[in-house]
Parts: sequence; C-alpha cells; structure tokens
Amino acid sequence: MTSLIHPSSTVSKSVQIGENVKVGPFCNLDGNISIGDGTELKSHVSITGNTTIGKNNIFYPFSNIGCDPQDLKFSGEDSFLEIGNSNTFRENVTISKGTKDGGMITSIKDNNLFMTGVHIAHDCKINNNNIFVNQVTLGGHVNILDNVVIGGLSAVIQFVTIGSYSMIGGMSGIDKNVLPFSLAIGNRAKLRGLNLVGIRRNNFNKDEINKINSIHESFINKKINLSTNDKVEGIFHEYKSILNEKLGHIQK
Repeated sequence: MTSLIHPSSTVSKSVQIGENVKVGPFCNLDGNISIGDGTELKSHVSITGNTTIGKNNIFYPFSNIGCDPQDLKFSGEDSFLEIGNSNTFRENVTISKGTKDGGMITSIKDNNLFMTGVHIAHDCKINNNNIFVNQVTLGGHVNILDNVVIGGLSAVIQFVTIGSYSMIGGMSGIDKNVLPFSLAIGNRAKLRGLNLVGIRRNNFNKDEINKINSIHESFINKKINLSTNDKVEGIFHEYKSILNEKLGHIQK
C-alpha cells in the first residue's frame, strides 16, 4: 500500500514520507521532515522544521509539531525535534523543537500518550511508555524517564527530572526533581509515598517492592534536597539494579 495524502493538504518537496502513511485533510507539512511507515495524521495537523518522526505514530487534529520554542533567547537556530515509534498525540498537542542552550534537540522516544492540549517545551527529553493527561505542560529542558504518569492540568518547571514509574497527581505544580517509583501531588508538589498502584501494574514482585520501599524511605528520612541534580543522580544509582532489569537499559 502506498501512502495516502488528502488533496487539501500541503506537503513541501523536502518532506520524506514512508510507506502506508496517511495524511488527512488540511494538514501542513513544511520543512526538513521525515515521517516513518504507518504513521497517520488525522486532519489539520501542522508539522514544521527539522522534524524526524518514526513509525506508527498517530497525530490528531490541530496538533502542532516542531514549532518554534516559546523562549525569548531563541534566535532562529536550526534546531531539531526527534520522535520515535508508536506514540499518540491527541488534539491540540504542541511540541517545540530545541534551542542552542539545550543541545539543539527535543526528543521523544516510543509508546507515549499525549492527551488533549499537552505542551512539550524546547529541549525536553522524554523516554518510553509515559502518559501525559489533558493539559499537562512541561517547561524547557525537562527530563521524563520511563513509565511515568502525569495527571491532568499539571505543570513541570524547567530543568526538572521525573524518575521512572512515578505518578504525578492532577493539578500539581512540580518544581523539584521526583524520585523513581514515587507518588507526588500538590502545588507545590510533595512526595506522598510510593506509587504502589503503578508499581504493581508493572509486575514488580514483593521482594522488589520491599527493596524499593526501603531505599525510598532511607532517602526521605535523610530529607535530601531534590532540587539538586547531583543528589538525584545519587538516588537514581541506588535504584539501578531494579530499573535496569525492568527497562533493559541504563538510566541516568
């Protein structure tokens, strides 16, 4: 099957489109864009800039992908957006490309769900299997690791890292790094313990849960300042044996 492009859509000559791609009505594709096999643009989707999109992604109406950063320091640099495979972008999602102060790239890996109205700012790094509920906003340079759920109407300030298997409650304001496996909620958000529901759903066994709980409590009792990135790196090191077994790769 060849790709299907609706006659009302505009596609610039620089766009590379794979097999079985569907471009619905009134889409605009303008830039150095690559779209992988099996990806679908429902309708009214805008993709611009230096944007690479993998296979089997779905973009719903009025999503704006690869747009200029909302950053006063952005001066038109030739930056990038990279998207992996099997992601879903619901209506009105906006994703900005990178800036020179953030490595020139915004990146999204695989199997993420971005619900209606989510905003991913410049230079964010998003790993795999994450869920962003309606109207979540990420500031620039935010790192989201794996299997994270962020509740609706939540905002994450710039340069924050959110650890794997954590859950952010709805309407939260995140201004500090969040431990792996944690439940955090509030404005400003505070840790409320382990994300036990998420941990169990991801098939952690009893021994693993007990180990996670022990490590988690030891750091909480020490009252470590989670706004300090080097402290968070030390915390992540404590979890690596569990994370690596589950995720199959080293987490920073």
